[in-house]
This record gives sequence, structure tokens and C-alpha cells, in this order.
Amino acid sequence: MTSEHVLSREIPATVIPAGTMVMLSAGTAAHVMQTLGGTVTVRTEGGLFRIQREHADALAGFDVSKLAVATAPATGEFSEAAVWAALKTCFDPEIPVNIVDLGLVYDLSAEKSPSGGQVVEVKMTLTAQGCGMGPTIAEDARQKIAALPTVESAKVHIVWDPIWTPQMISPEGRKALGLE
Repeated sequence: MTSEHVLSREIPATVIPAGTMVMLSAGTAAHVMQTLGGTVTVRTEGGLFRIQREHADALAGFDVSKLAVATAPATGEFSEAAVWAALKTCFDPEIPVNIVDLGLVYDLSAEKSPSGGQVVEVKMTLTAQGCGMGPTIAEDARQKIAALPTVESAKVHIVWDPIWTPQMISPEGRKALGLE
């Protein structure tokens, strides 16, 4: 269910699905469509936009606490499970299912660096090759991995082989989308 808000000030936003940055004007009516992964997806007369957490307070009457993101416990020790948990907090702004359950993450590797930290690399794809949001989603994933304990370096690569299909969606994702 959507809720309508008016922007109290001008803010930057990402155009969905183009991935370009624009400024949304103060006074713009915005319908909140999704609040997953720490960002807000809104629909305005101009289309769909993704608003970062730090600008969500401009949505008059919007409860910013809805943007809470589950994070992996900061135990000081690295685990691949923590990387997978971080990836599950990343969302395509048009689809209310995380990138892991959408079947977008193809590979995860972690190796110890000479200095003892972890070097993490992820290969992921997108639901469509022309999606301009790819770099935004990949950077979101990279930042969340990089914030994990002992991660020294994180890279997220967008790949196109194999081509994503809806059959790659996990049972949890299928249920969330009403496909099962």
C-alpha cells in the first residue's frame, strides 16, 4: 500500500530505471511505493525515483524509522554467512524482494589478504540488461559488504552469463511476489 507525502525541500534522487541523478523540487507530491534496504522508492508525476536514507526526512510526515536495515552482528570475525546476510538487505527499487532471493547473486568469494583482512568479490546480474539501476544496486551491495568486520576490500561485478530468468527466484522470493 502506498502513502502520499510532499517534499519539504529539494532533494537528489535516482531515476528508476535509468539510474540517472536528478533533483526533486520542494512541494513535489510523492507516493511511497517501497521502503526496503534503507532507501525509499517513490512515484511522482515525473515517474519512479529512489531516495537515499539521508534525504527521506524531506518526505513530510514520513516515518524515517521504516528505513531500518537489518545488519550482520559486528562480532569482529568474518563469515561468508554475514556477507550473504548483508546482500539480503539489498533490493531492486522496483521489486520488493532482496537480490539474493531474486536469484541475482551468482558467486561470492572471500580470501584473506596479506594484511589479514578479507577481500570479498561478488558476481551478480540484473533482471534486465538495459537496467540503469545496475551500478546503483551493485554499489549498495558493495558498501554493505565493505562495512562488515574485517572486510578490507569489496567488489561487486555485474555479469550477464547466465542470463537471469524468473526461475532463479528462491521459494521465499516467489512467495513474497505471490508466484506460489
